[in-house]
Amino acid sequence: MPIYEYHCDKCNHNFECLVLGSDQPECPSCNSKEVNKLISACGFITKGTGGETVSRSAANSSCSGCTATSCSGCGH
Repeated sequence: MPIYEYHCDKCNHNFECLVLGSDQPECPSCNSKEVNKLISACGFITKGTGGETVSRSAANSSCSGCTATSCSGCGH
């Protein structure tokens, strides 16, 4: 199910909302439909070479503003 993060322009509240099809989300604080979808950091789990689980998150990237999880991902 697609859960997105939104920001309300009217009351400055950030919230998550399950959105299906062409549904228009509204702020749970003030019921305004003046909301903008935020870009969310994603997380994923991979298996290391020895079979161990390695968790990563794009939010923990070493480059500011970069979405790669390591410098090899973005070339820096």
